[in-house]
Amino acid sequence: MNSKYFMDLEYEFGAHNYKPIPVVIERAEGVWVWDVEGKRYLDMLSAYSALSHGHRHPKIVKALIDQLQKVALTSRAFYNNVLGLFEEKLAKFAGYDKVLPMNTGAEAVESALKVARKWAYYKRGIPMNDGNIIVAEGNFHGRTITIISFSTEPQYRDGFGPYTPGFKVAPFGDASAIEKLIDEKTIGILVEPIQGEGGVRVPPAGYLKVLREIADKHKILLIFDEIQTGLGRTGKMFAWQWEDAKPDILILGKALGGGVYPVSAVLANNDIMDVLKPGDHGSTFGGNPLAAAVGIAAMEVLQEERLDERARELGDYFMSQLKLIESEYVKEVRGKGLLIGVEIKPEYGPARSFCEKLAQLGVLCKETHEQVIRFAPPLVITKEEIDWALERIRKVLTEPIDVPSVKKSLA
Repeated sequence: MNSKYFMDLEYEFGAHNYKPIPVVIERAEGVWVWDVEGKRYLDMLSAYSALSHGHRHPKIVKALIDQLQKVALTSRAFYNNVLGLFEEKLAKFAGYDKVLPMNTGAEAVESALKVARKWAYYKRGIPMNDGNIIVAEGNFHGRTITIISFSTEPQYRDGFGPYTPGFKVAPFGDASAIEKLIDEKTIGILVEPIQGEGGVRVPPAGYLKVLREIADKHKILLIFDEIQTGLGRTGKMFAWQWEDAKPDILILGKALGGGVYPVSAVLANNDIMDVLKPGDHGSTFGGNPLAAAVGIAAMEVLQEERLDERARELGDYFMSQLKLIESEYVKEVRGKGLLIGVEIKPEYGPARSFCEKLAQLGVLCKETHEQVIRFAPPLVITKEEIDWALERIRKVLTEPIDVPSVKKSLA
């Protein structure tokens, strides 16, 4: 059975809500994956940062197997002997009093919104069910009905209304525009420190710090979605640390599961999190023993292998080398740490064709926001492996374009 067989199978029986790069992965180790024909590829996407530790990290896999042989799921109807250890480690790791464990990133965002709203109504006195939260244009926080309700991407909203009210949108990177939207019913501000799906958009220096000051001034909550930027990805353990702009509510996911299991969490101090009472919120799988064991191992590996420092050093090197490539196709190279975007000029067609060429040469990446090639390799990548990728990236970004539609548009 070859790659085509598996792609056809998925097309026939799966919903068509994805259009993957045509590579069928069969096995993986570290930063490398192999397709069903045995061809090797360098993973430069790492499942949108969920594989920051690399594929099948030995310590994380061992934690998974050891826990699986004891108990995997209890539900929160009972205590288990791993969850409290995970919550303690994560709370101290990130510097908060309390942890609300969930599974996926979107669940964590929804949970944070619920906590923020209840805090506003019961602690701050905003009229019940009448608060608003300010978000940024170009945001991506997931795909639930409520989250797509404040998305500015038309496709994410098309056909899924009616939408959840209670959100205002300001331009990303413009702190003054956010402050102008604040009124007596504003609950807080929700942003990504760097927009990943939005095109690896890095805000101006000082943006996060000013948001912290604005939130303090107006006594509203600052909420950072660090599902993709957190846990070492940008060169700091958390992206807010670049500007000492600690949020009131921190949302984590992806890499928290060590690349083997979905684990997410919402973190806040007692004065915010204590609005939740038994029955207010929950999840059958949230905080299960397997997730807790994996999460503990994931944090330990981040610390032991200093993956944040690796991301900072190798990210600087990778980005500097990308900027040295003389390519007529590239509009801009931007990013922080090992979260890097290469924006392709619109006149040369979408970024997908460049990603497909890279895949043919053994480098796996994915376009985002139509024109941007996103590079976000596992943080365990080496300089030599980056150089291996750069050789192929340089080739794709400098060779003549042979896409007929693009040639026609340039004629």
